[in-house]
Amino acid sequence: MAASKYADAEGIRALALAGQAVFGENRVQDAMAKSRSKSLAGQKIEWHLIGHLQGNKSRAAAETFDVVQSVDSLEIAAELSRRAVALGRVVPVLLQVNVDEDPSKHGFYTGSLAAEFGSLVALEGLRVDGLMTIGAQVGTAEAARPTFAALRAARARLDGLGLAPPLRHLSMGMSADFEVAIEEGATIVRVGRALFDGEMK
Repeated sequence: MAASKYADAEGIRALALAGQAVFGENRVQDAMAKSRSKSLAGQKIEWHLIGHLQGNKSRAAAETFDVVQSVDSLEIAAELSRRAVALGRVVPVLLQVNVDEDPSKHGFYTGSLAAEFGSLVALEGLRVDGLMTIGAQVGTAEAARPTFAALRAARARLDGLGLAPPLRHLSMGMSADFEVAIEEGATIVRVGRALFDGEMK
């Protein structure tokens, strides 16, 4: 997935013309503006929300995004569910897990997610497809491996509860560490700088 937070519509168009189909935005209003841009008219783009979703933006999110990767609480999930049902949609979502229990980040802690998982998968208008995490700020890609392995383990525990079909996706890894994330089972990597700056660091 191309993380297009800092890209304008022309930059997105250039990647879309090269074959990139999935783009992730951090803010609802930015995705709304870009998706309606004349530059992107006729482009087949799948929009993912990868930033924090505020409750008052739930309706716009349900209208705009093909996938919401950042459902980080039962309250947000319930509000998004209500909006999706009203629109007659079933919105695929990923549950954001704060694997490292960093108080500065959004997301379920692993224990609370297991406790609330049954309520989450029962919500109408949503289809829980997997988990997402934001890795810790570390010095090397290899140092991020424990976080990615922990998300994979969290998925296995949730699948073991037998409350829903197996979770298909693990969204983890960015430009600096996506290779390690893939080694640990990522099915979605969120790459921005490496695509839009044309370089790897």
